[in-house]
Amino acid sequence: MEQRIPPQNIEAEQAVLGAMMLEHDAATLAAEKLLPVDFYREVHRIIFEAMVNLHGERKEIDVITLPEELRRMKKLDDAGGLEYVLSLPNLVATAANIEYHINIVVEKSLARKLISTCTDLATEAYDGETAASELLDKAEQKIMGISDSNNRSDFAPVSDVVNETLDKITKLYENKAGLTGLPTGFRDLDLLTSGLQPSDLILIAARPSMGKTAFTLNIAQNVGVRQQKTVAFFSLEMSREQLVQRLLCQISHIDSQKLRTGQLNSDEEWGRLTEACSKLYQAPIYIDDTPGIGVGEMRSKARRLKSEKGLDLIIVDYLQLMQGRNAESRQQEISDISRSLKALARELKVPLIALSQLSRGVESRQDKRPMLSDLRESGALEQDADIVSFLYREDYYDKETENQHITEVIVAKHRNGATDTVKLYFKGEYTLFLNLDTHHSEEF
Repeated sequence: MEQRIPPQNIEAEQAVLGAMMLEHDAATLAAEKLLPVDFYREVHRIIFEAMVNLHGERKEIDVITLPEELRRMKKLDDAGGLEYVLSLPNLVATAANIEYHINIVVEKSLARKLISTCTDLATEAYDGETAASELLDKAEQKIMGISDSNNRSDFAPVSDVVNETLDKITKLYENKAGLTGLPTGFRDLDLLTSGLQPSDLILIAARPSMGKTAFTLNIAQNVGVRQQKTVAFFSLEMSREQLVQRLLCQISHIDSQKLRTGQLNSDEEWGRLTEACSKLYQAPIYIDDTPGIGVGEMRSKARRLKSEKGLDLIIVDYLQLMQGRNAESRQQEISDISRSLKALARELKVPLIALSQLSRGVESRQDKRPMLSDLRESGALEQDADIVSFLYREDYYDKETENQHITEVIVAKHRNGATDTVKLYFKGEYTLFLNLDTHHSEEF
């Protein structure tokens, strides 16, 4: 089979090296934009390395200093010899086109990196020793790594940074709630946490029927509909149609039973439903209801969404239904999932809310409020999470309690702040959570 030559442009490489010997500014630009590995020919890599050494020592790069540096490195012969090194300035008439030539070298270098990466991945795929899903995740990481390596940031004038910083301080001043993160829409909770912080893993755990999904859908609605921020909702328990129906119920304030059966009684209710559909239609909320989705697939989808649409919040409902890597025990599997979700939040720099189901052990106590110790069987959940919150409704266990419709959000762990219990009003027929002291005015 014919041997294919990797992408390269020898003339552009020579033009860059020659320009670096002609003008100091050209050498500065090339040293900022290129690495030795960007050159195809080994002799050019060696010459460029010597030039960067001289430039770093604030020495001129010319027909005297460059051969001397190569001799010091004991690489003059490897660089093509004295005659070739001295010929470089004569191969380019001017340094005026240095930036254009640098871009050509970078473009060819990127193409070679892609070919090398894809070849390695193809070899692994043929070997069959790596799971396809894991290989896909590795492919995405490597491709993104190539892209990131090409995005080198330049100096920013302090005047620009001052303006950006002042804008942030002004926004914080104008935001009387003093939030530094993403608002959930629940005032007391936001005051306690300062909002959902980028890179945080937020665990919300409860027994069944406490309203975990409804609570996170409320947050998704507050973030996606009211703030027009992008939300990725991974639902492993409910279908996307069921979630959208709940969102419409929350927004329209129409009884969920009526929406499930289509028994709307008035034009006014149809009007509210139509308005809710319009609001939800414009919201950047994206739902993935793949059953048993694994961390690798979730990571890949979240990365792609952030790249294409932006991403401000990830919600996972719920953690125990995720597929982890093969492990000796379910506890180890959950621990691996937990660590991977924390890593995903850090990588994408967004808050990630993960729901967790608590075991029946909670039911055996007289006081059925969950505690951190209830997470022990779930491995590293408590350790990995930046915030651990529990949902508790007394009226679920005691129908005669005075605390009807009250849900306690028990913030039991807060890595960067205080812990406390926040009370919300739960409007069950709308699957809607409201701020306790203003729920009457918020209902309609």
